[in-house]
Amino acid sequence: MGNTAPAARPVNPRFSSGPCAKIPGYSLDMLADAPLGRSHRAAVGKAKLAEAIDLTRQVLGVPEDYRIGIVPASDTGAVEMALWSLLGARPVEMLAWESFGEGWVTDVVKQLKLDATVRKADYGKIVDFAEVDFDRDVVFTWNGTTSGVRLPNGDAIPADRAGLTICDATSAAYAMDLPWDKLDVVTFSWQKVLGGEGGHGVLILSPRAVERLESHVPAWPLPKIFRMTKGGKLIEGIFKGETINTPSMLCVEDYLVSLKWAQNLGGLSALIGRCDANAAAIRDFIAGKDWIADLAEDPATGSTTSVCLKFTDPAIRDGAAFAKAVAKRLEREGVALDAGSYRDAPPGLRIWCGATIEAADVAALMPWVEWAYRAEIEAQG
Repeated sequence: MGNTAPAARPVNPRFSSGPCAKIPGYSLDMLADAPLGRSHRAAVGKAKLAEAIDLTRQVLGVPEDYRIGIVPASDTGAVEMALWSLLGARPVEMLAWESFGEGWVTDVVKQLKLDATVRKADYGKIVDFAEVDFDRDVVFTWNGTTSGVRLPNGDAIPADRAGLTICDATSAAYAMDLPWDKLDVVTFSWQKVLGGEGGHGVLILSPRAVERLESHVPAWPLPKIFRMTKGGKLIEGIFKGETINTPSMLCVEDYLVSLKWAQNLGGLSALIGRCDANAAAIRDFIAGKDWIADLAEDPATGSTTSVCLKFTDPAIRDGAAFAKAVAKRLEREGVALDAGSYRDAPPGLRIWCGATIEAADVAALMPWVEWAYRAEIEAQG
C-alpha cells in the first residue's frame, strides 16, 4: 500500500517553540496605536507599560501584593536578575530536567560559585519534589520547554517554607495554573504562550522575595541591568513601568494586543483550555502507535505547550538523522515549520501547543507526521 500524502493541511504551519505563532487573525494593523518615536518615559509610554503590567496581573491572576516588572533580555534576563540579586542568603537547591534548567545550574555553581545541592532528571522525567528541602532557596523550571515535561501542580511545595522558590515559567505562564502562594519569583517571556515578540522578560516577585531583596546584599558585584534596589529599598518604579533600559514600544503594543485577545477569549481558563486541547490532539493521535511516543514518561507530567515526541521504530538506524529528515520533510511540504527537537534534547519532534495554536491545525498536522515518518523509512531502504 502506497504512502499517500494527507489531503488536509494546517492553515498555520508555525509550530515553533519560540518565538511562537501570533494570535489567530493577527495583522500588523493591530499595532497602529503604538507610540513609535516617543520616549518610554513620556506619559504615553509610561501608560502603555503600566497597562501591560495591569493586564498581566488580571489575566494571570497575580496577587495584588506581588510586584510585576518588565525587564530586558527575555526570560533569561528575568531569571538572571533573580539569581544574581536574591541568592546567597541561604543554602540553594537547583532542580533541572532540561537544558535551560541545566543552564541555571551552571550560572549558580560556576559563575556565582555557590555550593548548591543539584538535583537532575533525565529528559522525559522531572525530579522528585518530595526530596527537596524547601528551607533552602529552590530554583526550577515549571515546564521544560526542551523536554516536554512539567510540574503537574505545586502540592509538594510547602506554604510555610523558609526558603524562596524561584520558578522559570516561560513556557508555562498563560498555559498552566501557577499556584502563586507557592511561588516567590516567577519569570517568563511573552514570546511563548501569547505569541509576542522576543527580547522582553517579565519578573514577578512575592512580598517574601521583596523582603529578601531589601535585606540581603549579594557577595558579588551587580551590573546595573540587574539592580532592583537602591539604598536598601526596592526601586518601585521598575514595577510600575519605569523600565531599567529602553523597551520596544512596538513589542509592548504587540503584547497588549495579545493580552486583550486573551481577555476576550475568557481569560486564563480559556487559554489553559486551548493548550490542553492542542496537546490532546497529539496524544490522541499517537496513542497505541508503535513507531512514535511521548518523550514524557509519566502522562501526569506531560507538557501541554512544548510537546516532545520520539520515534520508537527499531528499524530506524540513525535516530538523530532520521528525526532531522522528518522535520525537514514537514517543512518542505509547508505543514510544520521549526518542529524539530531542541539541539540538546533527544532526537525527535517538538510541536508547540500554546494558546495561539488552533487544535484543528494540530489535528491536521499529525497525519503528515505519520506520512513523513513512513516516507523516511522507505528512503532509508
